[in-house]
Amino acid sequence: MSTLQSLLEELKKRDWLKIIDEPLDVFLEIPHVAYVEAKLASPKVLLFTHPIDQKNGKVYEMPVLMNMFANFEITEWIFGNHPDAIANEIRTLLHMKPPEGFMGKMSMLSQLFDLKNVPPKRSKKRGECQSIIYEGANASLERLPILTTWSEDGGPFITMGQVYTQSLDGKMQNLGMYRLQKYDEHHLGLHWQIHKDSSCFFDQYREAGKKMPVSIAIGGHPLYIWCGQAPMPYGMFELMLYGFVRKQNAKIVKSITNDIYIPHDVDIVIEGFVDPSNLRIEGPFGDHTGYYTPQELYPVLEISAITTGKSPIYQATVVGKPPLEDKYMGWATERIFLPLLQTTAPDLIDYHMPENGVFHNLILAKLKTRFKGHAQQIMHAFWGVGQMSFVKHALFVEEDAPALTDYWALTEHILNRLSTSSILITSGIIDALDHSSYETLVGGKLGVDATGEIKPKTCEVVSDEVLYERASALIPNIIALKQYMTHTANPITVIQYTKTTSARTLFDALSPLKNHLRVVVFVDEHNNDVENPYMLVWRTVNNIDAQRDIWLHPFIGIDATTKNTLDGYTREWPKDVDCDPKVIEDLRKRSIIDISDEEIEKYQLY
Repeated sequence: MSTLQSLLEELKKRDWLKIIDEPLDVFLEIPHVAYVEAKLASPKVLLFTHPIDQKNGKVYEMPVLMNMFANFEITEWIFGNHPDAIANEIRTLLHMKPPEGFMGKMSMLSQLFDLKNVPPKRSKKRGECQSIIYEGANASLERLPILTTWSEDGGPFITMGQVYTQSLDGKMQNLGMYRLQKYDEHHLGLHWQIHKDSSCFFDQYREAGKKMPVSIAIGGHPLYIWCGQAPMPYGMFELMLYGFVRKQNAKIVKSITNDIYIPHDVDIVIEGFVDPSNLRIEGPFGDHTGYYTPQELYPVLEISAITTGKSPIYQATVVGKPPLEDKYMGWATERIFLPLLQTTAPDLIDYHMPENGVFHNLILAKLKTRFKGHAQQIMHAFWGVGQMSFVKHALFVEEDAPALTDYWALTEHILNRLSTSSILITSGIIDALDHSSYETLVGGKLGVDATGEIKPKTCEVVSDEVLYERASALIPNIIALKQYMTHTANPITVIQYTKTTSARTLFDALSPLKNHLRVVVFVDEHNNDVENPYMLVWRTVNNIDAQRDIWLHPFIGIDATTKNTLDGYTREWPKDVDCDPKVIEDLRKRSIIDISDEEIEKYQLY
């Protein structure tokens, strides 16, 4: 029995696994079921035993596994410990001092002995993943139930592939998680963005004029895929994290047709080579931002072999609007990497990335303030450390603030301490998937220092109805208005309007109401609901570039609208990632999914 099969047996015993035997299509149906499941109160792991391709009349032999990181409890079980406990082990190692006395030396010896399990261990034998070998023309992607997740995707995509690469000299290895577009049965598009280690290796091969070996693994222990998205420093092989967490070496074997090593117990391996001179349009793809990412040129993998275990399972994930499986993978990353972040910012107590902030778009942080400007110092430290440098919006509170996951209490705390003098707007690098800035890869950054004293309440609060009436007299294209946190020093007013003019024009027109306004967020008429704060946060942090879209006088204005030429924006603004309503309704009628109309509206499925 394979590693993944053993884990599924245990999931079944614990009632954490939902098995769906009804034939379902790899085109939209299976991904839509997983998308809905992730939004339920108690999501489970999903195993689809009969995937089909209805359009091409194909029935696949291997099942599809989705939502493996289904919830906090399952994620902790996968790690074998709470992520905070793993973080404490790292913290102990980082602060290790010369031991005193015999027992102290024995304790240190035990800790150091555990580290022998960290490096992956190479085997000269073939792995379980190489029980069945297909080479040349027989190495066809048609064997795999590769999913098409969204209606406007460029085609089928492998979404949970472990992409293994190595530097030109073979001294550095990397494990990354990148989406992989199926072009035909023998070619895959490799979406590794410019900031990723695999992209750095690719540059080495391109400069040398040599083909780059790549192997892609699917399945095996779920920790492999988590390691692939972990923010390890350049040059450190991510599989070492597997050894550290599991207290046993990852056993790796050589691929059949190239020199890349992969875990012996994965379910599927796709091997091949990349010709650096051959780039091809990849995408579009509905991504984890909740938007489609644009078509761009990326490298192409020419497949030389596909190997599998005896009874392989195809593992996939679905990305789109939150909450989804990446919520729990991100939670583990957030907890485990806290001690490493604290080495750069020692007064950082804790940090948290809310799921509807799409990770890099919003970070909340708690620190022990020791001097004026301390929060600003750590903001800059964040923006200069590894993948944290992609963070767009960072909000800081002091150590006695509410828990970072108590969103309503924390928001109240921040609003009571907010002032224009506590806001830092700057620029820096941003994620390649970000669409809000005027150009790719660089854009605005926002830092908020909410560690100060409580501000006096000076806002003259009126009812939503009265404020709507007064705002309508100044901006006739207003559709809806909703106020939040009116008891704080800085109430938030959300204004929805028909975008025939820029939000800045509306902001300026509202200046006569400055006594009633403190923070105003503008959203346009499409795909928004002023009564839905969860999705409003998601929309806002996705859509703003701090340098362009935040104004500080006579009150704070935030432009969370879709940008166009009215705003001087000339790039193509991406579409929302939406489910196909017909597919959702059909799945509901067949009782394959159970989701209410209210939940569909809350998470804006379409």
